Amino acid sequence: MAFTVPLPRTPPDGALARWYEHELGWATVAGPPVRLITGLRFDVLELPAAAGHGVLRRMGRATGPVALRGHRMRLLVAAGSAEELPGLLDWLEWGGISLDLTVLGADGRMTAPLPPGSGSGAPGTAVWLRAPAPGREVEASLPALRSALWGGADAPCLVRLVAAAAVECHRVRLLSARTRGPAPQQLSPQRFASS
Repeated sequence: MAFTVPLPRTPPDGALARWYEHELGWATVAGPPVRLITGLRFDVLELPAAAGHGVLRRMGRATGPVALRGHRMRLLVAAGSAEELPGLLDWLEWGGISLDLTVLGADGRMTAPLPPGSGSGAPGTAVWLRAPAPGREVEASLPALRSALWGGADAPCLVRLVAAAAVECHRVRLLSARTRGPAPQQLSPQRFASS
């Protein structure tokens, strides 16, 4: 007789929202799913998970909290970073290049990952790869521009993070184009001159 073990249960939405509000002091929007409001305590840099794993390899621990939902990775960055991204990409000479790199800033919403230790939930559920530490101010650990008021002296550098993210997003895009192969070319009808 075979026994199946059920997946760990996801905490009820009320408990999830309370955890974020009481343990971290983050604003939430009732669900399902519970969502975190961006632009207040943090912004979110979102990219394909394959590119995100490359960023984590490049940056090591210098990324701050990181969440995963499906095939998308979300890196928490200092509040206000969303407004900096377009200019930063231009300055890094990535402006105008199609990257699968987005940012959630003021009035944005991010699906709340399950708190650490609460199980993995259903497939596709948002989870923390690097969770924020409860009872600690998260802002000082978020990637920020060094001159920004909210970035502590030990905060990871937003410029380095965005540069790594742009490179990895471009690399993933090129690799996926290579595996798909060249686009089929349409042949135009040939015209022959009659003699």
